[in-house]
Amino acid sequence: MIQGTTSNAGKSLIAAGLCRIFRQDGYRVAPFKSQNMALNSYITRDGLEMGRAQVMQAEAAGVEPQVQMNPILLKPTSDQGSQVIVNGEVRGVMRAADYYRYKTQLIPDILAAYNQLAAQNDIIVLEGAGSPAEINLKENDIVNMGMAKMVQAPVLLVGDIDRGGVFAALAGTMLLLEEEEKKMVKGTIINKFRGDVKILEPGLGMLEDIIHIPTLGVVPYLHLDVDDEDSLTERFSRRNTAATIDIAVIRLPRISNFTDFNPLEYMEQVSVRYVSSPGQLGDADLIILPGTKNTMDDLLWMRQNGLEAAVQKHAAKGKPVLGICGGFQMLGRSIRDPLGVEHGGQINGMGLLPLETEFAGEKTRTRTQGVLDRVDGPLASLSGQPFDGYEIHMGLTGTDRNLVNWKNVYGTYLHGIFDRPETAQALISALMREKGMDPEAVKALDIAAYKQQQYDILADGLRRSLDMDEVYRIVERGL
Repeated sequence: MIQGTTSNAGKSLIAAGLCRIFRQDGYRVAPFKSQNMALNSYITRDGLEMGRAQVMQAEAAGVEPQVQMNPILLKPTSDQGSQVIVNGEVRGVMRAADYYRYKTQLIPDILAAYNQLAAQNDIIVLEGAGSPAEINLKENDIVNMGMAKMVQAPVLLVGDIDRGGVFAALAGTMLLLEEEEKKMVKGTIINKFRGDVKILEPGLGMLEDIIHIPTLGVVPYLHLDVDDEDSLTERFSRRNTAATIDIAVIRLPRISNFTDFNPLEYMEQVSVRYVSSPGQLGDADLIILPGTKNTMDDLLWMRQNGLEAAVQKHAAKGKPVLGICGGFQMLGRSIRDPLGVEHGGQINGMGLLPLETEFAGEKTRTRTQGVLDRVDGPLASLSGQPFDGYEIHMGLTGTDRNLVNWKNVYGTYLHGIFDRPETAQALISALMREKGMDPEAVKALDIAAYKQQQYDILADGLRRSLDMDEVYRIVERGL
């Protein structure tokens, strides 16, 4: 099991890299995280919902994502409440305090999922969440040491040196663990190191003297392009870069599935910017309204800070606007929520598409593939392009088309719409033509092949940095 001293210490990447190494070495391996809190989710081939971090790790392991890899997914709907998804299906929306009292009832579901994976694989790489030293939450823990105890998994503890204080973080975490838990930690990993490791070596020896646990390696800061788990992503804070095509994605407060836009970021001619105020929009070539976990609240947020008016002004100039999932719903005339699924009541939409949305009690969850429906206007070249994506939404909008438009405004429920290189290329070529430029210069990446290359780079980085012989001994010995 990979645990960390803090959120964003690199647990997901370390787990993915180990999955890749074990797979390369001939083992059947699968990732597992008992409870994930994230707005980036994925629909499996059997129509079940899981966190994208475990999808990324499954890709690294060379296996099909299964919902058993992430039996509990929490999708925040507000600052104090989340939609609770168990084994891929919605159980309801709970306040944090209510879920804290309820979650131990899910232990049978967690163990059933884990045991199913264990029966199919040689090695399971578990991932914790946040820190195991959150002493106010340890009593009912089902994702860190509580999970490790349930399945008797040896633990590797990861510390992030990039944020500073890594020795204090590792030693402090060990100090706050119970004696039984301390014995479960078999090694530490220092992650995201920049510089000469020889300068760090004296500190490694002192750390081992203090906590009596070996350091298994120092992993350098690896510059990788893999799917991000949640809003801790660095993509939102990247500085703008000069490019031929400028795409502005509205950074909604509850933005979800922003991995939809990764394929566009990989294209040399394209700048993808995440904006949260009207002043940041500039003169974008395309504005995208992404998915969100709370369409109505996020539309009201746009209304209050002036982004809605800025998007409407952009559309009035004849420039293209694209809405995906929740962003698609916002573009219509109205949004109704009679059952209180998200916000309750009814609000007007932006009025840029002649459609209305009503939230239902059942979530639509489906993978789908085919070709995009015919549209006209500046993005007409998307017509007939192939896609292999998925839908995940509570609302029902008055259309059965997979892509709709009214003049220069477009909407779809499809996530992963640009994962096929020819579809991403068609979008950017259309935007190039709108600017009077040669669309033949556009070149899209083969995303699937690119991801596999990134996982190999990750595995190579870990092999060079970690004592893999000791890692294998820990796997063999267990607890």
